[in-house]
Amino acid sequence: MARVPPLPREEVPELEDALSPVEQRMGFLPNSLLTMARRPEILRAVSSLAQAARRGTVSPELKELVALVASTAAGCRYCQAHTASNATRAGADAERIAQVWSYETSDLFSDADRAALRLAHHAALVPNQATDEDFVELRCHFDDGEIVEIMAIIALFGFLNRWNDTLATDLEPRPVALANDVIGKAGWEPGKHRTSADGP
Repeated sequence: MARVPPLPREEVPELEDALSPVEQRMGFLPNSLLTMARRPEILRAVSSLAQAARRGTVSPELKELVALVASTAAGCRYCQAHTASNATRAGADAERIAQVWSYETSDLFSDADRAALRLAHHAALVPNQATDEDFVELRCHFDDGEIVEIMAIIALFGFLNRWNDTLATDLEPRPVALANDVIGKAGWEPGKHRTSADGP
């Protein structure tokens, strides 16, 4: 159960300009944002950063896979479910999502994918394990602007992972169902983000 409950949407009609674009992109409204709505300036800042981090020339699919690897390395099951769901909406094949942790060896991933996912993995660990070699490999496939885009997603999820894992934010039905189907095979479960509607 969430340690700080989300506000009912109808209590924050003044935040629709920040909430609606997220709902359109994700197909549902995350409880994490409705929790942040208790301090609208935090909600608006995070929503703005999330929109900016998703712009650019790196594919939306790869960005969501980067977010999934970073969230898995950080241990946030809430964000794992969300990023798996987002990756599906961005066009990622279910098998590619399910095998994301086999990025080093699976033929479903290119060398460019591997470089980005390796950075996501290394940068999300505590202490940080990113190396100069990671950036040498990244520069074989991405320019500095694209590296900034990839790093923005990793850093955004650094915040979201801490937020949701610490607050035990309740997962919404859509990402739970997708995560069970796609990454459940790899051992994902809702853990503390389970709601009473999910059963025992």
